[in-house]
Amino acid sequence: MQQDHIELKQRRDIGEIIAVYFDFFKKNLKPFINIFIRYNGIFLLGFLGVSYLLVTGFIGMMRSTQSTIGGTAVTETIDSSMYLGFGALGFFALLIITSILNYSLAASYSIEYQKKDTPEVEKKKVWGLVSKYLGKIILFVIVAGLLFLVVFVIGMIISFIPVLGTFAYYALQLGFLAWMGLAFMAMLYENRDLMDAISEGWNLLFKYFWKSVLVNLVVSLLLSILLMVVLMIPGILIGIYAFFSLEAGVDLAESAVAKVVWTLAGTIVLIVYTFNQSLSQFVNSVLYFSIHEQTYNQVTRSKIDQIGATIE
Repeated sequence: MQQDHIELKQRRDIGEIIAVYFDFFKKNLKPFINIFIRYNGIFLLGFLGVSYLLVTGFIGMMRSTQSTIGGTAVTETIDSSMYLGFGALGFFALLIITSILNYSLAASYSIEYQKKDTPEVEKKKVWGLVSKYLGKIILFVIVAGLLFLVVFVIGMIISFIPVLGTFAYYALQLGFLAWMGLAFMAMLYENRDLMDAISEGWNLLFKYFWKSVLVNLVVSLLLSILLMVVLMIPGILIGIYAFFSLEAGVDLAESAVAKVVWTLAGTIVLIVYTFNQSLSQFVNSVLYFSIHEQTYNQVTRSKIDQIGATIE
């Protein structure tokens, strides 16, 4: 199994980093999905509940609109609004929690993977690293959120510049994502303090700015395409179901089966989007190890020392 292990701490150019990312993704998809399900189980059920609230609210609003058009008094508008309101609040709360969790799990997984000479990663060690630095992670998220607001305001100002402003805006956003990803890895992998990790991420980003931005750009585009393709499958199936249901004269607003289908579809969308958060951090993990080695030459020096010891 040792030959299947990918050495992440190695100097690589942009194309090689992207190729290694997808190779890493392919070889580690199944074990990471197991970790994802294990530590997201209760949140997956939460997404099911949130999806039910949102679907119930939307269906109720549809009924209210139809009743209003028909001149009938509507009594369920308030209930539908409450369903939508609680569903939206639950959605945003779960989105924040699961994004932080899976961002951390992805970083921890890649760190534990790098420490081993074999491709197997222990689930408990992945979670152990996250729980060990949970306080730091929460503080990191708060600081990253505040920094994002600053970057967003600067980006909006820059975007008013014709043509070049748009490119500068997206470069700024991608640079920020890379900065936070690199800083997060430095915090967990090197056990740096929060501000020290952010400073290290900043230094690595500006030493390899275009490499960091272009890697994030290409992988983000490819992941977006992959996400659309995956979501097209349930979308097409739901479209076929809706078409034949309408052809058969089924009132989708009143159908219990339709409600179940919409709820499951919404849950799948939320789960896939959440899993995508992990995939986006994996690219910064691969990027971090590559430019970290390029900067500090730790693996190279270690090999030289081993050769020297062997000669002696």
